Amino acid sequence: MPSSLKTDAPIALTCGEPAGIGLEVAQKAFETLRGEVPFVLIADRRHVPGELVEISAFDEVTPDMSALPLLHQELGGEAVPGKPDPRNAQGVIDVIARAVTLTRTGRASAVCTLPIHKKALKDGAEFPFPGHTELLAHLAEVEHVVMMLACDALRVVPATIHIPLSEVPSALTEEHLRRVIEITAEGLRDQFGIANPRLAVAGLNPHAGEGGTMGTEDETLIAPLLARLAREGLRVTGPLPADTMFHPEARAKYDAAIAMYHDQALIPIKTLDFAGGVNCTLGLPFIRTSPDHGTAFDIAGKGVADPTSTIAALRMAHQMARA
Repeated sequence: MPSSLKTDAPIALTCGEPAGIGLEVAQKAFETLRGEVPFVLIADRRHVPGELVEISAFDEVTPDMSALPLLHQELGGEAVPGKPDPRNAQGVIDVIARAVTLTRTGRASAVCTLPIHKKALKDGAEFPFPGHTELLAHLAEVEHVVMMLACDALRVVPATIHIPLSEVPSALTEEHLRRVIEITAEGLRDQFGIANPRLAVAGLNPHAGEGGTMGTEDETLIAPLLARLAREGLRVTGPLPADTMFHPEARAKYDAAIAMYHDQALIPIKTLDFAGGVNCTLGLPFIRTSPDHGTAFDIAGKGVADPTSTIAALRMAHQMARA
């Protein structure tokens, strides 16, 4: 993070897809977090429901703001609930880039991103990235980042994400898994204030391979790597059977879990706290969080969207900046 970063500066909240629930939950989050977590929504004023206080600079934000602070960014289309407009695509991307610049120059303390709609971005701006995370890594000129899902009860990192289960074993190279573990440990130290983080690493196969009878990757790849990392000073344990890693007694023994694939990581956290999970990107030179849900076009504009995850994402960004 830049040395000029102010830990009490407002968070830059990006608009996400204007036809989704993001702008609605931003207003609801402000009502809950008013005076507790300062943040500024970067969006087109025409798209945002409810009262706003338009600002021209982040240092205009005060704890007693009467309404949601807005930094205006003009987008090219309308915002019709449930109907994404590709004309907004480039503007949505520009909002994210603006938030990153504000954070890297210290005017914002963190980036919190509301959900985007990748098809609308591809249709309207030929968006070349799989999602938010890859765009942020590109903007930060960083090659490797890690997705962490976090709630009060659990932090978990999937070593592989959106790939078929059949491709997971070949994707789990020693170099890749080492990088995931090291970035996670560094992120826990630098952004969560955990001086010597404890990492629990799941096995790939049932029962962590059970001595090679249920697969050999745990014995031939994961266990030797963890032994080397432990000798280098990291507090790592594993490979552990994934089916016994997430009950309360087990979770008390680590600060974050490393899972081998998407569902192995996301099922436990969504079971523990479906509404309150937060997506954190580790490995960036700035703090980034996001609510762990999508655009929810089916309920957009109906006033029923749950802001719990957005509130949690803003609170976590605030806590990480202070850490």
